[in-house]
Formats: sequence, C-alpha cells, structure tokens
Amino acid sequence: MDPLSAAMKIAGSGLEAQSTRLRIVSENIANARSTGDTPGADPYRRKTITFGQQMDRASGVETVNVKKVGVDEGDFSTEFDPSNPAADAKGVVKLPNVNVLVEMADMREANRSYDANLQTIKQTRDLISSTIDLLKSQ
Repeated sequence: MDPLSAAMKIAGSGLEAQSTRLRIVSENIANARSTGDTPGADPYRRKTITFGQQMDRASGVETVNVKKVGVDEGDFSTEFDPSNPAADAKGVVKLPNVNVLVEMADMREANRSYDANLQTIKQTRDLISSTIDLLKSQ
C-alpha cells in the first residue's frame, strides 16, 4: 500500500476510535446525576474506553481500534436527600461515580484528537490531488 493511502487508513481508524470515545464521554455526562430506579439501588456507573492496535492485513498498516468499553468500579458518591425517590431509609441517595470536570477534559482531548485525524485526512487528500494534477500536466 502506498504511504498516502496508509496515512488515510490510519487517520480514518483514529476518527472512528475518537468518535466512539466522544459518545462514551457524552453518555457519562448525560448520566452524571442519574439515580437508581428504586430506593437504595445503584445509579449509573461511569463507562471507560480502552484503545488497542490492530494490523490491517489487507493494507499492512497498524490501525487503532476500540479494544474494550468497560465500567469504572469506583465508589459512588452519596447525598442526603430524603425527598428523592431513590433515597434509602436513611434519606441517602447514591449518585454516579462520574466527575463532570474529568469528563469535560476527556471530551476536549478526544475532540482535539478527532480534529488532528481529520486534518491528516484533508492534507493527504490534497497531496493526492496535487500528485494527480502534476501527472496530468506532463
């Protein structure tokens, strides 16, 4: 495989991986204040994502992929709110183990990585177009 096609393949896999990462972070933020359905029930548990690398046998390049979407087994935070339907007999409500500031930082990093991969694809396309134009002019 030529280097320009390989660059597009690698960047494309990066776009897909970061897109999944952004979806996971968005789910975490959306559920940051979700509580359990019944009194004392566990709330939403933060999702995590792990990346891996994979050899694309057809092209011979290493690409990035989502290796695993897991859950954070960290402790839930609690809050005293006896009026909440999810409160236990003591009036304590379990809240998700999601820290919105951490999620926002993760979202920002994923967004920057996505943009970097997108720029790589755009520049590679421009190089391919320039090469074709050079060949046409000869």
